[in-house]
Amino acid sequence: MKPVKKVVSRKTETKHMLRPTPIWISKRTRTVLLLAALVALVLLVWAAPSIPVMMLGGFALALIMSFPVRALSRFMPRGVAILVSFLSLVGLVILAFAILVPLLIIQLSSFISTVPGFVSDANEVLRAQLEPLAERGLLPGTPDEFMANLSADLLSRAQGIAEQVLGGLAGFVSGTFSLVLNLFGVVFVAVYLLLNVRSIKVTYLMMVPVRYRRDARGLWDAFAFSLSRFLTGLGLVIAIQGTLSAIALYILGVPYALLLGVWVSISAIIPYLGAWLGAIPAVILALFESPLTAVLTAVVFLLIQQLEGNFLTPRIQGQSLRVPSILVFLAVMAGGEIAGLLRVIFAVPTLAVVRVLNDFFRVRLRTSTETNEG
Repeated sequence: MKPVKKVVSRKTETKHMLRPTPIWISKRTRTVLLLAALVALVLLVWAAPSIPVMMLGGFALALIMSFPVRALSRFMPRGVAILVSFLSLVGLVILAFAILVPLLIIQLSSFISTVPGFVSDANEVLRAQLEPLAERGLLPGTPDEFMANLSADLLSRAQGIAEQVLGGLAGFVSGTFSLVLNLFGVVFVAVYLLLNVRSIKVTYLMMVPVRYRRDARGLWDAFAFSLSRFLTGLGLVIAIQGTLSAIALYILGVPYALLLGVWVSISAIIPYLGAWLGAIPAVILALFESPLTAVLTAVVFLLIQQLEGNFLTPRIQGQSLRVPSILVFLAVMAGGEIAGLLRVIFAVPTLAVVRVLNDFFRVRLRTSTETNEG
């Protein structure tokens, strides 16, 4: 019997050795540690700004790719579906670059070579408009003097911009490497999220008390539906707008139709303001062809915007946003003020997140008075 007791004691000792020893801390200490971790996270994001870009980009890409992955998962394992989806995406990007980039380079080179001609025509038009003002004494000096001063000012500004561009060429190599690294990080984060979405969801639900897990699951589903529907719909809408614009401009005879169509797709990412940014260059170039062409171009863009606002966005994106237009406009303006024009595209997804949180807590939060009365 003694050897048996000895074996049991060793098992018990081993079991106690594997069990972690708790370290008891006060609630105040726990709060201080959490605040310190939060400060460290903020400092890390500030020191490495590419990290949030990778995370947000990877999250957005994962939401967009979740649709083909979910569809293909019905016929093949999820890992294979993810691989096929990303290989298809890479193939489409390579095909688009192989076809569109040479055409865009040709049109851009042609546009640069014809800029002096556009400037000369613009000078003639401006001189014709300034002569009546000079005759009535409303213009300081002659039209030629005014245009000379205007040209000198524009030239000095152009030289300043050129100096900035040439100065930035020194960091082109490092910038290219950083861009490639960021793109790799976005794809890596997206693939990781798609492969581990179930375990991430389980971890998220386990962090919530049992009585709130059903609501937490609803919040997860609301976020997934709203953001994925919005991002996927946005991609389709801007692609359709750019394609329709390029075709219409080509039919009207506006030069550089493909280049302008790409510009329309890029500017269409910005709600409301993007429509004006996309139409202005096309109307200006059409004006050099004829006033009628410019009017028809403006009418075409107005029709495309009506099609986008009344048919494409409601049908494709559905009720993914459900926010008043005035709030969307104010969010875009606030995003431009806070983060600049290039980051204004995050304003609407942020507004969608706020809307989901508002819908979630609005029907659940109760004050102590309401609880007692109930």
